[in-house]
Amino acid sequence: MAVFTPVSPDELRVWLKNYSVGALLELQGIAAGIENTNFFVSTTHGPNGGRFVLTLFEKLTRSELAFYVHLMSHLARHGIPCPAPIVDRDNEILGKLNGKPAALVTRLTGHSVLEPGVAHCAAIGAMMADMHIAGQSYGRRLDNPRGARWRADTAPQVLPYLPGDEQELLREEIRYQAAQAYDSLPRGVIHADLFRDNCLFEENGGPPRVGGIIDYYFAGDDALLFDVAVTVNDWCSDAAGDLLPDAAQALLEAYHAVRPLTPEEQAAWPATLRAAALRFWLSRLYDYHLPRPGEIVHKHDPRRFRDILRRRIAAGADLPWA
Repeated sequence: MAVFTPVSPDELRVWLKNYSVGALLELQGIAAGIENTNFFVSTTHGPNGGRFVLTLFEKLTRSELAFYVHLMSHLARHGIPCPAPIVDRDNEILGKLNGKPAALVTRLTGHSVLEPGVAHCAAIGAMMADMHIAGQSYGRRLDNPRGARWRADTAPQVLPYLPGDEQELLREEIRYQAAQAYDSLPRGVIHADLFRDNCLFEENGGPPRVGGIIDYYFAGDDALLFDVAVTVNDWCSDAAGDLLPDAAQALLEAYHAVRPLTPEEQAAWPATLRAAALRFWLSRLYDYHLPRPGEIVHKHDPRRFRDILRRRIAAGADLPWA
């Protein structure tokens, strides 16, 4: 979502000739994020008034991308409000622009709510459960790219940059997570990055309504509970990293009403919250200390998820549950 690969209006005009979306009106770089190059694109016609997002993929290959773009198409067909890829005149979802795989997807309506209330948490909980159920019929499979193996491989790379107490915290948590048995939990396709800025709300005076879920490029197969934990950690934590009980309870109960959580998931909940915190502490450490050069790069502070991990360890089993 950072701008690593520049695209000029003239270059995009040529590329868009292979799409039935009219002429280019506007091209604007998106500065948030760290993985891909994204632009807002407006054209003279097309879905949603000719409003799109153009993504150039900096790391993922064309073969790897098939899982993600077809997942979005699958979920959109099942009523999940996610970006729908636009096919070109050769009926291909993926193209190539400035040497990178590229996709044009619909730009969704709504706005991110960075200070969500209890009602927002309930809305995303219910939508996530619907998304998990819809994903059960998706035929492609891909292990979570930021799963247990990635965490174990990444920890040694960031350890030299940490002070002694954080090195010990990281080593101990890697050991703790290696002893957990997540494979027995219900599994399926997860978003794996459903933070507040990846959800768009439409609010028209009534209850909050999820208008869009974006950025599926960390999706993969994993325990469904891991997805819930990622979202709870971000949406339902205060400034110190402690869980907000009312918000967490609302999200979990709304999720549970659509896809009932099992006793095994309840038992694994404390450890899963820790695994989700560890995943984002590690990725932010890596991006902070070992960044790639780019024109516009937005780095997140790793300390946020270090603190959340510490709070989850201290809380033990004393956590909100549906």
